[in-house]
Amino acid sequence: MQIHGSCASRGGAGVLVLGPAGSGKSDLVLRLLDRGFDLVADDRVEIDQGMARAPASLAGLIEVRGLGVLRLPYVSEARLALVVDVAARIERLPAPGRHIALDLPLVAIAPTAASAPQRVALALDCALGRLDQVAGAFAA
Repeated sequence: MQIHGSCASRGGAGVLVLGPAGSGKSDLVLRLLDRGFDLVADDRVEIDQGMARAPASLAGLIEVRGLGVLRLPYVSEARLALVVDVAARIERLPAPGRHIALDLPLVAIAPTAASAPQRVALALDCALGRLDQVAGAFAA
């Protein structure tokens, strides 16, 4: 399946960022790259058996508003571990959620918040079982 979104990974674990055009997906991925994440795909993501990759024509490309489309280093694929919705309503203490079609943990993160990249990193650690949560999106 091909989906409108962007994807970054850390240590091979992919984060799929979803939201409408202009919602901040690419900008959030760009800021994740500064935190040690790798670019997987921007604008469109191909997903097959839990693996995310860029369509061949878009591999390594990312749109940076105000600059244009740039070619950056990228990884060819990543196993998806988390879905981030940048357009969903942000709850203070959200209930655990899952992306229906992908059956992956789903969290809402405001992409323009200064802490958005750190929130994605923390959510990925929770999704991978590396960090325990007392209450909220990953609480048992």
